[in-house]
Amino acid sequence: MKTLLIGLTAALTLAPAPQLTPGTIDAYLRQAMEATGLPGMSVVVTHDGEVVHAAGYGRDSEGRPITEDTPMRVASVSKSFTAMAVMTLVERGKIALDEPVAGQLPGFAMADPRAARITVRQLLNQTSGLSDTTVDIASLEEATSLDGYTARLAGSWLAAGPGTHWEYCNVNYDLAARLVEVASGQRFGDFMRERIFGPLGMRSSAVSDQVVRPADGYNSVFGAWLPRPELAGFLNDGGAGSVITTAADMGKWLITQTGDGSPLVKRQSLKTMHTPTAIRPYGMGWGVEEDTGQLTHSGNLFTYTAVEAVSPKTGYGFAVMANSAALTDETYTVMLGLTALSEGRTPEPLGGDRQTFELVLAAMAAVAAGLGVLGVLRARRWAARRGRAWWRAGLRLVPMLLPAAVLAAYPDLISLISNGREVTWSQMTYFPAPLTITLVVAALAGLATAVTRLWRLSAVAHR
Repeated sequence: MKTLLIGLTAALTLAPAPQLTPGTIDAYLRQAMEATGLPGMSVVVTHDGEVVHAAGYGRDSEGRPITEDTPMRVASVSKSFTAMAVMTLVERGKIALDEPVAGQLPGFAMADPRAARITVRQLLNQTSGLSDTTVDIASLEEATSLDGYTARLAGSWLAAGPGTHWEYCNVNYDLAARLVEVASGQRFGDFMRERIFGPLGMRSSAVSDQVVRPADGYNSVFGAWLPRPELAGFLNDGGAGSVITTAADMGKWLITQTGDGSPLVKRQSLKTMHTPTAIRPYGMGWGVEEDTGQLTHSGNLFTYTAVEAVSPKTGYGFAVMANSAALTDETYTVMLGLTALSEGRTPEPLGGDRQTFELVLAAMAAVAAGLGVLGVLRARRWAARRGRAWWRAGLRLVPMLLPAAVLAAYPDLISLISNGREVTWSQMTYFPAPLTITLVVAALAGLATAVTRLWRLSAVAHR
């Protein structure tokens, strides 16, 4: 009996998950749209070299229905495309993966002598030592070409020795894009069109919004979706986050990641890109889930979000793209739900997190504003009760100034909790807008109350 139970358990464990049908996927995605309240979303699911389902849901900012052919910004999902471009040139002997970048990229030099040891592999693995904390990101974003971008690194330093530390930094992939230009003799966008998108039949994809123009995306502000143009500094032709594509095209991309369809590189090169380093479970433009081995990479600009995933275990591929960005990334949650379905599991409940969180922030802002008004109106009475002991009363006002102190350091604090990523004030007015507005209201309420009470205390003290 024991042997029979063991055999039955093994058989159940190895039994393949039921295949997803277009109807099952569509029903889940419609439920996801209703639960999350996203303005628009496009999705593709692939399996064993075939597109199982590709569709769009909702509308864009110009009122047009989202379809599988609607252009979407995919942000850092672009990194897997840049890695592929590099690997096609590695296979052609144009780029040496384990040789220093400095010897292959004229014009690349840094103040830090360790930069001379950075290899191409380390750029793609994000283990080069490059960091937002030691590079002038603002200056780099002012560059008008990848050549000029590379030259602006001359005075920068590394945060760690090459190959010793993993840190996510867009500079790695913009340098990789410049390397593609030098090795191929073509502009990065032209190379991607002719050597990556073209062979795969991705006719609606590009690395520039001058070629493929998506509609404005949305930000959620206390539950209301507001259309906004993408933040200007993040619209570039580089390798870190500039790809614009469609669900239909992403289906062809996911298929090639398993060596099916029209492979751009050999299987060994695919394996190289999909293999994590010993430092971090990150390959080349792909994160690797330690428990399942699923390949994933998400992307977030300021009005668009996206995620791609490929499961070696089930053979399924997923891409979820939304024309919106908020404090929560619903595309990743939807991808996890699709993954669960493909494995025969029940997806986690969808939706409500964004709405609940932003409702709480709205309530906090309203309470702060109300307390600020009351504090100002009652300042005279408050000062009169404290008499001439103004200095002791003044100390009681210090906690009211805490929100203002947090606001003054706001971008730096966000940068700190984001592992040193460069954060600016303009960025904080996009998808973090509800948090920013709440903090501004609390800071103004505290300042108004404190200043008014100090003024009243001064008047009492000088009677």
